[in-house]
Order: sequence, then structure tokens, then C-alpha cells
Amino acid sequence: MEKRFIRSLLKPSAYPEHTDSVELVQTHVSYIFLTDRFAYKVKKPVDFGFLNFSTIDRRRFYCNEEVRLNRRLCPDIYLGVEEVRETPGGAGFSGDGRVIDYAVKMKRLPAQRMLDRLLSAGEVSVADIRAIARVIGEFHRRAGRSREIDSYGGADVIRANWEENFRQTRQFAGETLSGRALRFIEEWVERFMKENAVIFAQRVAGGFIRDCDGDIHLENICLDSDGSICIFDCIEFNTRFRYSDTAADIAFLLMDFDVNRRSDLCSPFLDEYIRATGDDGVTDVLDFYKVYRACVRGKVESMRLLDPQIPPADKAAAKERSRRYFRLARGYIARRAFPPSLILTCGLTGTGKSYTARELAFDLGLEIVSSDVVRKELTGSAPEEHHWDRYREGIYTESVTARTYGELFKRAETALNAGRSIIVDATFRRRTDRDLFRQLADRHGSRFHLLHAVCPEEAVRQRLEARRNQCDEPSDGRWDIYLLQKEEFEAPADDESGTIRIDTSKPVTELLETLLDAMGILPCG
Repeated sequence: MEKRFIRSLLKPSAYPEHTDSVELVQTHVSYIFLTDRFAYKVKKPVDFGFLNFSTIDRRRFYCNEEVRLNRRLCPDIYLGVEEVRETPGGAGFSGDGRVIDYAVKMKRLPAQRMLDRLLSAGEVSVADIRAIARVIGEFHRRAGRSREIDSYGGADVIRANWEENFRQTRQFAGETLSGRALRFIEEWVERFMKENAVIFAQRVAGGFIRDCDGDIHLENICLDSDGSICIFDCIEFNTRFRYSDTAADIAFLLMDFDVNRRSDLCSPFLDEYIRATGDDGVTDVLDFYKVYRACVRGKVESMRLLDPQIPPADKAAAKERSRRYFRLARGYIARRAFPPSLILTCGLTGTGKSYTARELAFDLGLEIVSSDVVRKELTGSAPEEHHWDRYREGIYTESVTARTYGELFKRAETALNAGRSIIVDATFRRRTDRDLFRQLADRHGSRFHLLHAVCPEEAVRQRLEARRNQCDEPSDGRWDIYLLQKEEFEAPADDESGTIRIDTSKPVTELLETLLDAMGILPCG
């Protein structure tokens, strides 16, 4: 799209209704011009193979398809298709000049009511999630089905989708995911499909291959203040991505909960969805499709790196998002075979213990219990309330520390009794404390890993200085505390089984791959 075209459509005078301003939002396939009350979506003239908007006729067709299909879930939002015409001042939506493109016209939805914004602000309830599940469940029950649509649930089509996805992803190996991670995912997908051919056939026979939405995620759901739910921006450009198992449709949203660290919302959603649809077998293939959705999102974010019109800062953010999606895809697979385990962090304040614990928990879907949080619970403090006490004073006396480790032990025991893995995040400066937890794992027949975090001291100092300004950080660590801890810290000895020494100054993707390797979760690469 020419720069002149974009500049023209950023002028309020280009629009048929009055607007005080026009804002441009870009995706890898569209320009979205936001006026005061409406959104005009112009498709980029791109051809990615799976999506082809390269000609004006194609763009017109898919604009009309977008309106038709999205009216299934948002009948009042999609207003129609508008002609973009050539005018003396450039492109515009009025006059009788030559038609140079087309745009989908929508009512502008309130950005602050999008599910991703509401979730970030802590304004989404379990009742909201159940309501969304009912809307999607009812949509799936009514969604079109035919012999042609059923064919898209066959193994050949599913495998072709995966192969296309892998083919388009390989160019980003070494940039947004490692070649080893890509091979790990590829091998698992092939193995899963071979071992579960009967289940895929049962999904077709059960009528679960439907004309779905194809793009249900947090940013495409609006919870308006009147209680209405609008799920918009479905896949219109490729029936192969829309004709799918209903499990693949909901897997996108469930994966989005996971990537945003709100996995707690998956169970209420799934519970309500199964109640609405009667689809008890959806869980048989849910992980498979969650891996697929994470890989697709990783690929789509990676593709933004190839767009010359996207600013460098936005590309850098897209790269980080892409890496996170690919990590999650790998994690879904790894956690399926991950045995019940007790994982401890160990190290001085500021060495990256808690950061490593959070990132490992993200990859493997693990529960964390943190000494920083438990200590404040026991002393009646809010997690974010800071106590700048002197070393071993205030809430850091030996007696409070002993109570804290006792509570950590109880919670670890509860998890292992239930067959769940857990990460216990604490300094564990004494070997005697580490041995107690190691013996707990032995009694339960669970694996034990001790993650000893180390880091160059200058990096530690910088982290601790930055941390003092983070209002949501529960740790009270400071540089003077680090130096005092260092004097009495009992570093893990060579004979302490399960110890893994990790350098937290490394990039997180490298750190996590090294860690998963050492824990025996990844096959030899």
C-alpha cells in the first residue's frame, strides 16, 4: 500500500461522517483506520500462501466474506463493505472517482472493554468467563456442518495444516525459536497423530467438525458494559482454517489464557463449555490444538519481522511475543510427560531465582509457592508491602524464617500428596533445609531438582536497585542484604543430588532450554 494512500486515509476529511481524528492500527495483513465512531479495515495486498489478498478482486471478495461471517457472532457491529475511491486529495470514501480498494466498515468497539484489557486490569470474573463459554458453545452447536466440512477433520488435512505451518516457520529458526525446539514440536505432532488416529476419526463421526470462527482470542472478544458479548474478526480468508474441530476453536482462547498467565480461567471455561455442548471428548485433543494455536501465533508474530512498514520497536516486541508463544508450544508437550516433581530454587537475593521460577512455571504450567509471599502472609503484610528491615530483624528474624520454611514444606507436601508438581522459591541458604525437602521428594517417589541461581555481581546490583522501584515486587532484597547473605550462604556441594547450576544472566530462551535439558525434559539434541 502506498504511503500516499495511508496518509490520505489518516485525514478526517476522507470519511463520510464527521470525525475529529483518525488513528491507524496495523496487523501483518490489514490497515485499520479508527475514526471517532467507526473502524475501516483495509486489507494489505499480500500473499502468504495461506492468505492471498494480492488483487483488488480478492480483497473485495474477502471484505464481503468478513462481513457475512462475523455477523454470526456480532450481527450489529459489521455494517458493510465500503468502496475506497480516488479523489483529488488522495484516497477517500466519497465521490465518484475510480474505485481503488475496499474496506470493511464496523462500529468502533470500546477498546477498554476488550477482554485482554479487562484481564490485565483484573476486571474479569469467573462468571464472565462462563458467559463467554456459553456464547461460544451455542455458536458451535449451531455452526454449519456438511460432508465437505467434515473432510477438514481428516488426518490428511490436519497434517497438511501442520506441514504448511512448519514450512513457514523454519525461516525463523534461530531467531524466534531454536532449531531444536522446532524439531521437538515436529516430532511430537507426527507421533501424536499416528497414535491417536482413532480419536480424530471419532471427532469427525461425532459431528465436531464445524464452520467455526478460527480466531477466538482475548483481543477479539468485547465484554460491553451492558453485559453483551461480541466475538469478532473471525477467519474469512481461508476455509481450511475455519472449517475445523470445535476443540481447535476453543484451544485458541485457552492458550491465550495460558500465555497471559491466567491458566486459572481455563477450568471454568471448559467446564461451562462442556455443559453447553455435551462434548466430553474435547479434552482428548485439546493439548494437540493448543500446541497448534501457540505455533500459529508464534509464526504470525515472526512474520511481522519481515514487514518493512512496521517500526523497529514494534518488531522487537513482536519477536519477544513470538518467542513466548513457541516456548508455550514446547511446554505443552513437555508437561504431558513431566513426572510429579519437587523443584527448589536456591541462591542469594537478586540472582534471578524468582524470575527463573516464574519462567519455568510458565513453560511447564507449574504451581509456585514463594518465601517472599508466604513470609508476608504469616506476618499480616500485603505481598507488595515493603519492609526495609535490617538483616535478620523485623519480619526477617530467625523465628519468622523458620515459620516461613515450615509453611513452604507443608504446601510442598500437600502438592506431592495430590500428585502435583510444585516449585518452592526461596533462598535455601542452608543445606539442612534443602535436605529436608529432598527427603520429602524421596518419600513421595517424586523427582527432585535444586536450581542454584548464579549471576555476575554487577548484574545483581543493577537488578536490586531497579527492584526498589517496582511496586508489584514482593521481595525486599537490597545490595547490603546480598553482601551479608553471601558471607553465610552454603552453596550446594557436589554431593547434593539433583542440583542444576544456572546462569541467569543468559537470555531467557537459552536459559530455559538449558534448564529443561538438564532436567531431562528435552530429548538429546
